[in-house]
Amino acid sequence: MPPASPRTRSRLVGQPLLYAISVFASLGVFLFGYDQGVMSGVITGPYFRKYFNEPTAIEVGTMVAVLEIGAFVTSLAAGRVGDSLGRRGTLFSGAVVFAVGGAIQTFTPGFWTMVVGRIISGLGVGLLSTIVPIYQSEISPPNHRGALACMEFTGNIFGYASSVWIDYFCSFIESDLSWRVPLFIQCVIGAILALGSLVMPESPRWLIDVDRDEEGMRVIADLHGGDPEDLVAKAEFQEIKDRVIFERESGEGRTYAVMWKRYKKRVLLAMSSQAFAQLNGINVISYYAPRVFEEAGWVGRDAILMTGINAIIYILSTLPPWYLVDRWGRRFILLTGAVVMALSLGLTGWWMYIDVPETPRAVVVCVIVFNAAFGYSWGPIPLYPPEILPLTVRAKGVSLSTATNWAFNFLVGEMTPELQEVIEWRLYPMHGFFCVCSFILVYFLYPETKGVPLEEMDAVFGEEELEERLEDEESERASLVSRQSSRSRRSGRLPGAAGQGLVSRLLGRTDGRASYEPIRDGDE
Repeated sequence: MPPASPRTRSRLVGQPLLYAISVFASLGVFLFGYDQGVMSGVITGPYFRKYFNEPTAIEVGTMVAVLEIGAFVTSLAAGRVGDSLGRRGTLFSGAVVFAVGGAIQTFTPGFWTMVVGRIISGLGVGLLSTIVPIYQSEISPPNHRGALACMEFTGNIFGYASSVWIDYFCSFIESDLSWRVPLFIQCVIGAILALGSLVMPESPRWLIDVDRDEEGMRVIADLHGGDPEDLVAKAEFQEIKDRVIFERESGEGRTYAVMWKRYKKRVLLAMSSQAFAQLNGINVISYYAPRVFEEAGWVGRDAILMTGINAIIYILSTLPPWYLVDRWGRRFILLTGAVVMALSLGLTGWWMYIDVPETPRAVVVCVIVFNAAFGYSWGPIPLYPPEILPLTVRAKGVSLSTATNWAFNFLVGEMTPELQEVIEWRLYPMHGFFCVCSFILVYFLYPETKGVPLEEMDAVFGEEELEERLEDEESERASLVSRQSSRSRRSGRLPGAAGQGLVSRLLGRTDGRASYEPIRDGDE
């Protein structure tokens, strides 16, 4: 292990540095949250509607959802970009692109220029939404990784709530500035994030992966208190370095094809988590909350005010997971959140169906409960994909799962205005049905990752035996007899495989899924 030079650039070390990184990196998701909320209030404003000649439901849906097209494209490319430019360089690029798109939206002369500006902002959002969870997971220690990721999500919702209240106060401006000012604030936040990314430390795992060991050790030492001779920091460095060397010597490729062949189950789980985060209905509320409240009976500025009140409670709901996610675990929180969301969406549709004088207030309550349940559970789900994917394909795997998020995000954002007019109240129980589906998926397939170091995640998925078998095959390939004996030994290692049920074998479940034990000193 190379010696680490004394710290020269970081002013903060240890926990203060870790939390400072988390707070500042959260500006990336703050931008996305702000962009989600800002359009929800803007599209209902009289000056906006007049400027764009009373846009139809399809035109409104396009202006809102077209951002996801740009985000989808760059989220697919973000895997390669993140591996090439590093996590910090990708953060900088995403922030700059987002700011440029925000400027185009602010000074748009018409519909199609707005669409172009939204697409360009989407390109930046795609990079940020992919790289921020990766960066966060690679910086965070195992016992705080979930809490820090939840803090990141709180930043996202704080951005959403900020935009809603800015929309509300700007609605009192009697000119086109009522919608141009909220859009311009995007540019300011993007510029702050771009400048801040220049002074943030790079991910130590990425630095070690590209053989910049001294820099990687320096960052690890800073995260552990600043002492380059700290034994815990040295041990963490060595664990990461050993993993990198092992993956290189095993000849494991880093292409999408290799990732799909070797880690198909993990990739599908990561993609499903992002898909259901959208199908569960959150963006029906995030993008169109004022329209939902107008549909329930609130009118004009009052609908935006109800959205603002909902946003405050939404923020508060994201605080308990800071403490609970690394104590209760991921599975329990996702399961309970899915149940509450399904019930609240079903009741939202029921109140709209019966359409009584109490409906406006009842719908506000149901929407607030739904948002709170999402903020407590499925909202912080971006922490899950980077946790379960190995370093060699982490950036590519997370980019694929994030692309899934944006594909379903676009589907929900584009179709919601039309479905609100066509199927009306039925829209909400429909998304409640998807919440039930997500409950079933988590219950049967999602392993618990609470407290598991990223380098030991193979044990959670029962893949350590697979690695041992691959090593046996490689060392004994020259001899037919030894290959046959190797197969015999391998068949003896998994006595329970043949006895598993058909469903368990199809889903790839292992008996040891929930019995992860951390690797201790001296274990081979």
